[in-house]
Amino acid sequence: MSAAGEPILIGIAGQPNVGKSTVFNLVTGLSQHIGNWPGKTIERREGTVTCDGTTLRIVDLPGTYSLTADSPEERITRDFILREHPDVVIMIADAAALERNLYLLAELLALPVRLVLGLNMLDVAESQGIAIAPHVLAATLGLPVMPLVASRGEGVSPLLREALRLAREPAPFAPSRPEIAAPHRAALAQLRGLLARHVPEPCEPTWVATKLLEGDREVTELAHGWLPERKWRAVQALLEAHEDAGLDIPSGRYEWIGRMTRAAVRRPHLAHASLTDRLDRWAVHPLWGVLLLFAVSALVFAVTFQVGAPAQQWLDSAGIEPLRAWAARALSGAPPWVTGLLADGLLAGAGTVVTFVPILMVFFTALGVLEASGLFARAAYVMHRFMYLIGLHGKSFLPLFLGFGCNVPAVMGARIIEEPRPRLLTILLAPLVPCSARLAVIAFLTPAFFGGAALPVAVGLVIINLAVLAATGVALNRAVFHGRHTPFIIELPLYHVPSARALARFVWTNTLVFLRNAGTVIVVLSVLVWAAAYLPGADLDHSYLARFGRALAPLGTALGLDWRMVVALLASFIAKENAIATLGILYSAGASGVGLAQTLAAQVSPATALSFLTATMLFIPCVATVAAMRQETHSWRWTLFGVTLMFVLAIGAAAVVYHICRLMGAGFAHA
Repeated sequence: MSAAGEPILIGIAGQPNVGKSTVFNLVTGLSQHIGNWPGKTIERREGTVTCDGTTLRIVDLPGTYSLTADSPEERITRDFILREHPDVVIMIADAAALERNLYLLAELLALPVRLVLGLNMLDVAESQGIAIAPHVLAATLGLPVMPLVASRGEGVSPLLREALRLAREPAPFAPSRPEIAAPHRAALAQLRGLLARHVPEPCEPTWVATKLLEGDREVTELAHGWLPERKWRAVQALLEAHEDAGLDIPSGRYEWIGRMTRAAVRRPHLAHASLTDRLDRWAVHPLWGVLLLFAVSALVFAVTFQVGAPAQQWLDSAGIEPLRAWAARALSGAPPWVTGLLADGLLAGAGTVVTFVPILMVFFTALGVLEASGLFARAAYVMHRFMYLIGLHGKSFLPLFLGFGCNVPAVMGARIIEEPRPRLLTILLAPLVPCSARLAVIAFLTPAFFGGAALPVAVGLVIINLAVLAATGVALNRAVFHGRHTPFIIELPLYHVPSARALARFVWTNTLVFLRNAGTVIVVLSVLVWAAAYLPGADLDHSYLARFGRALAPLGTALGLDWRMVVALLASFIAKENAIATLGILYSAGASGVGLAQTLAAQVSPATALSFLTATMLFIPCVATVAAMRQETHSWRWTLFGVTLMFVLAIGAAAVVYHICRLMGAGFAHA
């Protein structure tokens, strides 16, 4: 519990898709900050709020269906309660699926913590004909039950005040708790006796004994280490004699749930199929569901980039470029490096951050609508069988699909995947999706290199790119994640109309996180790349970047590329379109690329052209994507791993393409 003068610590728990994060966002607002749980890749969100003159520290716990240590989310939630001793835990439950949600409450009641139950989505329950009396449920449970419609912000403030009251309340907290089935009560008492004086803080003998009977692997391993060998053998004998307790204990909890809800919940007679059932006949159908998903995904893609891209271009042309021009004029008397640093380094980097805001806002709006309405869960269900083949998750489809427009929202979209392994794999693979900037480079260069054959070459490059993505997914899953597949359990929630207020907060929070976290990385990397391209003079041909490109000439030779093409690849780190401008400068065709097509067509062989285009499609992601990867993984190690992986893939694929083309050319010449 919190010491005097310290903020009151409150955890928010709940199963997935119950509105837990909506409540957290409403309560904490802009005070929240995001990190990782110690030793885990799972996101930890905290925030502070003042309620009735008292500071509350709120922690959003991972969504979990139970507290058995079968997943990191389950371990985190129970370890938080056992080790950090929150004053109160608010459990959010979906009123439309109350019985299933109360299973988590039954497990939480076995831990040493005071609980408040937030009964959310009462509006959805009412639309299904479900009537719940919160005061009756509170009387049977023996703990506070607060009605909520979090999507409209209703009931959130009273919920927080009730949690504060319970934290301050000196009276004992004595709720109704599930009892273990009668055949196992004697065994529970014996286990408690064997464990006494051996169970260290913060664990408690009754809870450990119950978990042993349930067959919890983590607690079993811990207990083996705590007990002397003689007592451990006695524990094993008891557990073997009560093997059926692993089934009886959950059954007992469901019986307890039935007793608790009998008087408080009234359900309608199911005389006809609900709206959700009728829609799901199409939405989760093996064929129509896939077609519907592609139609919805195409709509999201079109809206994101038809609305976001023009706004991005307008911000760049009407805001960032005039500001850079003004800075250049204002510093006309300053040394050239000062002007370049401000206009082409700092302002260009900051401009990159700002211009991504429209695309991200539209993307997060679309994502929020899909998730809140229940459509996203159906999309994940329909696509999981396909994504599973390359080690991915059903929820990975939409972020990867949006990567064709821009890899930044693709990487950030991976946050909707709760499980850490498929989320990390999605983040690593998202930059391999050919974004619109890469496709623009291909569209410009393939006609110059291949004339009338440009279209089949471009299509072939995209196919190669996607084949590399699939093969990389399989390889990473086997080599890095040891072939493990996360069990895919997803709830198909009821369809409902998203709340405009909750949606606006979702968009604002996620966009702000990008600006605050990824923006700093983008600006710093932009300045570093500018310095490499500018110093020691204003001539790109003699810059450190060019020197580095010449130093990589032996590697370029293996790919059939001269140093100028290597430098163009390096320059694409800021933005993929920079490859064209850099080639224009280095091949003396003008920075705008005027005449570049003719120059390249005259000087570059088809084998070299295919090698360069292959490398361009697979080369390291742009600076904004790297920043997004760092933000979403919270790890430079994984970010650099992803960047290095793409560099190796680009070099390897380009070398293979180049030498195959040379062999084919030599064979044709010999024939």
